[in-house]
Amino acid sequence: MLLSRNQRRVHKLLNMISNLNYCITFSSIPRQNPVQRFDLSRVSVPFRSFQIESCVRQDKSKLQQHSSHLPTRFFVNPVSRASRNQAQEALFDYLHYTRSFTFTDAEHISKNSPCFMSTLLSKIDDNQKDVSKGLTKFLRYNPINEFEPFFESLGLCPYEFETFLPRKLMFLSDDGIMFENFHALCNYGIPRGKIGRMYKEAREIFRYESGMLAMKLRGYENLGLSKATVIKLVTSCPLLLVGGIDAEFSSVVDKLKGLQVGCDWLGRYLSDRKTYSWRRILETIEFLDKVGCKEEKLSSLLKTYPALVIEGSGKKFYVLFGRLFKAGLQVNEIYRLFIDNPEMLSDKCVKNIQKTLDFLIAIRMETQFITKILLSHMELIGSCSLPAPRTACLSLNVKQDELCKILKKEPLRLFCFVSTTKKRKSKPLSEDSRKYLEKTEFLLRLGYVENSDEMVKALKQFRGRGDQLQERFDCLVKAGLNYNVVTEIIRHAPMILNLSKDVIEKKIHSLTELLGYPIESLVRFPAYLCYDMQRIHHRFSMYLWLRERDAAKPMLSPSTILTCGDARFVKYFVNVHPEGPAIWESINQSST
Repeated sequence: MLLSRNQRRVHKLLNMISNLNYCITFSSIPRQNPVQRFDLSRVSVPFRSFQIESCVRQDKSKLQQHSSHLPTRFFVNPVSRASRNQAQEALFDYLHYTRSFTFTDAEHISKNSPCFMSTLLSKIDDNQKDVSKGLTKFLRYNPINEFEPFFESLGLCPYEFETFLPRKLMFLSDDGIMFENFHALCNYGIPRGKIGRMYKEAREIFRYESGMLAMKLRGYENLGLSKATVIKLVTSCPLLLVGGIDAEFSSVVDKLKGLQVGCDWLGRYLSDRKTYSWRRILETIEFLDKVGCKEEKLSSLLKTYPALVIEGSGKKFYVLFGRLFKAGLQVNEIYRLFIDNPEMLSDKCVKNIQKTLDFLIAIRMETQFITKILLSHMELIGSCSLPAPRTACLSLNVKQDELCKILKKEPLRLFCFVSTTKKRKSKPLSEDSRKYLEKTEFLLRLGYVENSDEMVKALKQFRGRGDQLQERFDCLVKAGLNYNVVTEIIRHAPMILNLSKDVIEKKIHSLTELLGYPIESLVRFPAYLCYDMQRIHHRFSMYLWLRERDAAKPMLSPSTILTCGDARFVKYFVNVHPEGPAIWESINQSST
């Protein structure tokens, strides 16, 4: 009898909600006094009918009309930061202590699997005050499928790794070969968050026998590439690790070895977010060689306009060549244009040339006249941005056919319509032109492309004169890092060069002399240099004290020591030793 009364109450409440039809204005409810919700999930009924979805399906159009009045939490149950931190801690403890994952593996998985974490939190009672305790209890009796948070921590979304989940396995230790190859990539220096793409595009490399993957990575180093370049290379093109060394890529490296730029030139401009066609890159370099750009000239061209070959694997170059050929130019005439005006291959010039072609075609100019203008005034065409033909007609108060006749007789009048928007942007730079030029020269030496968006962004990020930036850069090189490696570090973490030379030297001394880490540790964790000196001193001192008493692993990564929160550090680096709290307190009271 009691059960049927509960059922009637539920149906009555559902009918009331349906009749309201979302006409209630929720915004009037004061935020500081949230409405107490009745937890209907506790009602003992044989069906689960109280769901927001059932109301939403009744009239979707009416819901959209009133959606601006509905609070977000009416649909979503957000997780507070405190609950999320407790949940991450519980998952870390489960993976590290119960499942015997290494500290680094457990920490990375627990911190980088938000979707899995939300699912896990839904398994415990909403009214549970101590989330960590509730989740620990749940995990004690309910082992999880470890592949789910693992794949998510590698940068894959749940819908991407669903097909990768093994049918009969739950524990990562059951697939030892895959896990070993994953560690081989990590130990080489490949960021964990980028390994997901490698697994997605080249799963074969995770089935290699022990040591084979490391051997393949060294094989690309043996071609003459630096470690940093190989890391960028395999994260952008994982298929290079399948089978033997890619012949087309090897040919590209051989071509670059014969030039002044060197084969590590690739590493400066490769992006792990893009895919490259080495065959097309090779064809582009060979084409430029045939055009007449021999060693020194080709090296200069690649240094100045790297996007010509790298971006789109030379696609823009072929598009421009095709457009000029369709415009009526002969192949030998296009060759001559490239030799006489190599700057026409920059992104800016390519856009301007295409705009000019569109302009002349729009006013219906004949092919022979278009060819004549292109051959005679290519330098001006590449430096000018033309408006639409209609704008030019309005400025001269003529029709399109009349404009065409004028330009046939006086082609130079074409450049009277040049847009001046670019000129206005350069005014602020005139206030301190010397400082601007010094910075620009420094960035050009790092491999930035002149007038590119990346260059403009970098000019804003770097603080200080050009000679100061160079001094800080040289400080890293003198510490023992390769020039190209330092360049790569700066491009990923430009704020490093905003530190003074003395601060950089002190932080490097703490890393190499006090802790005994190799200087190459900065390649994996360049953000180390951005941490406050006091934090570095305090945490490293505590870690050294533990290490001397065999209470901590001898070579934990600096990122593990520095990036965790204060409470987490105290739990895993202070409270692990009986005398730890007293030592930590004395370290905090001491002066840096």
